[in-house]
Amino acid sequence: MAATLTYQDYERVTNGGESGVAEFVMAAIMSHKNSDDYKMAVIADDYDHQKNTTITQYSRTLYSMSGVAVTDFTAANNRLCSNFFSRLNTQRCLYSLGNGVSFIDVDESGEDTTKELLGKSFDHNIKESGYYALIHGVSFLYWDMEQTHIFKLTEFVPLYDESTGELRAGIRWWQLSENKPMIAVFYEEDGLTRFRSGGDNKGLEVDREKQAYKTTYERVPFDGTEELVDEENYGSLPIVPMYGSRLKQSTLIGMREMIDAYDLIRSGFANDLAECAEIYWIVNNAGGMDDSDLVKFRDRLKLQHIAVVDGSDGAGITPYTQNIPYTARQAFLTEIRNGLYEDFGALDVHTIAASATNDHIDAAYQPMDENAGDFESWVRKSIVQLLALIGVDDEPIFTRDRISNKMEQVEMVLAEAQYLDEETVLRKLPNISPEEVAIVMERRQAEDMQRLAMTMEGGTEGEV
Repeated sequence: MAATLTYQDYERVTNGGESGVAEFVMAAIMSHKNSDDYKMAVIADDYDHQKNTTITQYSRTLYSMSGVAVTDFTAANNRLCSNFFSRLNTQRCLYSLGNGVSFIDVDESGEDTTKELLGKSFDHNIKESGYYALIHGVSFLYWDMEQTHIFKLTEFVPLYDESTGELRAGIRWWQLSENKPMIAVFYEEDGLTRFRSGGDNKGLEVDREKQAYKTTYERVPFDGTEELVDEENYGSLPIVPMYGSRLKQSTLIGMREMIDAYDLIRSGFANDLAECAEIYWIVNNAGGMDDSDLVKFRDRLKLQHIAVVDGSDGAGITPYTQNIPYTARQAFLTEIRNGLYEDFGALDVHTIAASATNDHIDAAYQPMDENAGDFESWVRKSIVQLLALIGVDDEPIFTRDRISNKMEQVEMVLAEAQYLDEETVLRKLPNISPEEVAIVMERRQAEDMQRLAMTMEGGTEGEV
């Protein structure tokens, strides 16, 4: 996934100086907004919020005798948006990241020291970044000394290196509305610069000069002001891209057409129900009745449910009912739904019987496991790059969140317990989370020490 402008474009515009940086930042933002990746990310956000673009913009049309299409304002126009996109992406993301991320290295007490360095919000931020990586194709993790921040593709312009493809710089911008100022922060390897739109709300001006990523201030005791005493940068840009799959594209690609077909068929069925009365009447030999007479006749019939007709001259009324095609539509909707789950590699819980064994459940999870392996490989790569920024050599561990026949799983673990150490047994039990393992181990150790102390005291008394 490549941005419209590259890092080399930035170098060519500025020639290594500060002249033209503000103009380039604005041009890069405008170019990014016109890119296919950005436009797809905006559409993906709409589908994620259940505002499916195709169906919400759909209107029924008629064609005049000359072939001109005009909107049919008399037609029912129900627009039913499905929630497949958010549902399936949430399932894929939480399957791998729902239980958080743990790491291999732990201290003597069993505490995850690496995770402590990444801040309390690390698990939440990784889940958020992983979700946007799926629906946008890529998201970005920014390391800010003590914690991570998430940059979405709809608010961040990546500037990749033309030779290596690595992320060399980036621009994050935001603007509350068109009549409000735009704020942009330009992230480079040697620091960050903040810009703000000027009075004409078109060009950008420097709002804060370039500063290092790691800065230390001291408060002056005399006047209470803060003075910069030290500043330092990282060895590379402290922003790491996270991709959702090897395709590096939004999951909406390929799925959108199936979602649109489902929404259109379901909305069309609702429109047919709204437009088609269950019972309608054919009035015979009543050509002298105008529209107002027919309305009065219908209203009286609906009120009294009785009609008196003089049939001597052939007049009469005949009720008719109209059956709307249902079976074929329902079958096709079911086929589309099954196709969405199959193509996305998701798990439809309705296909798993309540009495299913773990073998049946594992087989149902096989497509999810395959996609999760791809997704986790890119999340792992991003986390390892993030750890390298802070000088930590460690590997993340993902605990997949899946349903199972827990009783069967517990029985299997207990049958193997004689061949395993205590910590391994605890980690394999399905009802104990990875965070609880260290707590249980510590309590068990304390209980063993207490029993040992009581035994030693009892032995001493017996000797005396």
